[in-house]
Amino acid sequence: MTDSPVFVQPNQSDWTEVAPGVRRRLLCHDKNLMMVEVGFEKGAVGAPHSHPHIQVSLVVSGRFEVTVGGEKRILETGDSFRTPADVVHGVVALEPGVLIDTFTPHREDFLA
Repeated sequence: MTDSPVFVQPNQSDWTEVAPGVRRRLLCHDKNLMMVEVGFEKGAVGAPHSHPHIQVSLVVSGRFEVTVGGEKRILETGDSFRTPADVVHGVVALEPGVLIDTFTPHREDFLA
C-alpha cells in the first residue's frame, strides 16, 4: 500500500458506489489511519456490519439514524460517533448527507 500524499484535495480521488444511494471516496491514509468521505442520498442505508477497525465518524451534513452496538440515535450536522472494533453498526440517511469516517488501522479492503 502506498500512503496518500501529505496534502489531499477531494478531487484527487474517485467516488465508488458501495450501495444504492451510497458512495465513498478515500481522502488521507497510511498504514495506521484512513479518512473516507461517504455521501448518502435520502433513505440510503449503510447496512449493519462490523470490522476489526476502530471507527470515528463526523456528520458533515444531513441527519442520520445511527445504530452502534444495538443503541440507536438520531445524529445531525456536527455530531459524531465512535464505533469500537468488531461492534455491529449502521446508518440510515434521513435526508441527503455526508459522513467523514476515520479508521485505525487503515481499511485494506477499501484500497483493493
